Amino acid sequence: MIDRFIRYAKIDTQSDPHSLNIPSTEKQKNLSRLLVEELNSIGIEDAELDDFGYVYATIPSNSEKNIPTICLCSHVDTSPESSGADVKPTIHENYDGSVIQLPNNPEVQIDPAEHLELRTKVGKDIITSDGTTLLGADNKAGVAEIMDMATYFMSNPDVKHGPVRILFTPDEEIGRGADKVDIEKLGAKYGYTVDGEALGSFEDETFSADMVIVNINGVNTHPGFAKGQLESALKAASAFIESLPNDSWSPETTDQREGFVHPYEMNGGVESMELIFIIRSFEDADLKTYEDQLESHLKEVMKDFPNCKYDLKVSKQYRNMKNVIDGCPQVSEFAVEAIERTGLQVRKGSIRGGTDGSKLSFMGLPCPNIFAGEHAFHSKMEWACVQDMQQAVETLVNLVKIWEEKGEE
Repeated sequence: MIDRFIRYAKIDTQSDPHSLNIPSTEKQKNLSRLLVEELNSIGIEDAELDDFGYVYATIPSNSEKNIPTICLCSHVDTSPESSGADVKPTIHENYDGSVIQLPNNPEVQIDPAEHLELRTKVGKDIITSDGTTLLGADNKAGVAEIMDMATYFMSNPDVKHGPVRILFTPDEEIGRGADKVDIEKLGAKYGYTVDGEALGSFEDETFSADMVIVNINGVNTHPGFAKGQLESALKAASAFIESLPNDSWSPETTDQREGFVHPYEMNGGVESMELIFIIRSFEDADLKTYEDQLESHLKEVMKDFPNCKYDLKVSKQYRNMKNVIDGCPQVSEFAVEAIERTGLQVRKGSIRGGTDGSKLSFMGLPCPNIFAGEHAFHSKMEWACVQDMQQAVETLVNLVKIWEEKGEE
């Protein structure tokens, strides 16, 4: 599994939020094509890569029982927030508990005082990048683990299991990972993303999410003759941002089950400005409350810019998967049992973000999230633990076995 992961991590699959293409970057298909080849090589006959960059494959059932088809899903793309080109995975064997200095960037180190989960990995093997890129464990750890699980079942036909559909998606990191999934072709009744963090973690709840785009149009004129005429959209936008609370609302001031309003991007100048916000909460109703409050701040600020014009548009992104998963409790129960059967303590939590599973759940595929062992993702400090990843594979194997055991004769 580690050999697979290192091979996958070296392939640049960074997605691009500014691209309108599907997938957003053609290079994501370089890994997807390799995955199809490797799936074929282990005996899976129907592995395919579609035009949108999705990989579909089937581990056919070898059981006489009536077992629903489950799907295991991970994404191939890496975050746009840090380079994914020329990744050099580095294994730090028998970790001694000290600060990990990354070999090719003295400014990047992984300190267990800041990365608390790292404190529990003394004596284990840690994988990092060389410090010049991210690692790509988010989510190539999950990809490698699903591939290893598939290899296990295809190599051990005496181990009973039901039908398993494998799905590898592009563009998850930019919120489009499930947009072009063909649910009918996928043909699964229940699913799991393998895209979680700490050993033993399991999540069946995510944020609900909206995006807000604010456009401000100013009154521009030559600055040498601007007195009494010019109203700067840039200044209006700056005043708007400055009006937002400093001690609440924002990602840096919230945790646990608190939602937030996050100014994510700002572009433009004196003539016009575009501001992009992401709105998050575990409660759907809170989104509208946040959006109304945000518009109230905007209206108050714009009183000082009477000739500027503005508009605020809200677009729905995804909703809390728990709204769907609560209707089929066995999906969560079997995952918890699989983690426990692996000998781990279950760490059930809520994701302060979204996964492909958020959208898939509302597309008719209830889809909670299982740990993959990825940490400090989207950064050059990203790391993963070899032994945790191996136990993730064992958990997936146990999960597939449990579905077969519970099947109807």
